[in-house]
Amino acid sequence: MKKTETTQKDMSPNTVQSPQMKIDVKIGSIRPAGSIRATASINLNDCFAIRNVKVMESSKGMFVAMPSYKAGNGEYKDICFPITAAFRQQLNDEVISAYHQALIQGQKSAEHTQVQLKEQDHGIQMG
Repeated sequence: MKKTETTQKDMSPNTVQSPQMKIDVKIGSIRPAGSIRATASINLNDCFAIRNVKVMESSKGMFVAMPSYKAGNGEYKDICFPITAAFRQQLNDEVISAYHQALIQGQKSAEHTQVQLKEQDHGIQMG
């Protein structure tokens, strides 16, 4: 596969420059233990989807790992990835924020279930 040089003139009709990309994140399974804390799916500007994104935790904190494959030399290579540092930061912030929201929502749901169970127990005991 040969790379071709593209000039600014060549790029203008097909280039979309947006200061802020719309990022929709859906958190899949949440794992309480281990370095992988959750899996996520990302939709960019309602036109590009990324699946199998991982929310990871290391000694340096939370970060987002893009889908990857194992190369012949044993290294893992990202299948897709942000090009700019600014977009990488935006993507990380959005995914980690969605992860924290999913945790909060899960806690609220668990608390609601406990309240319902207590109400049922009281109803049975009184009846």
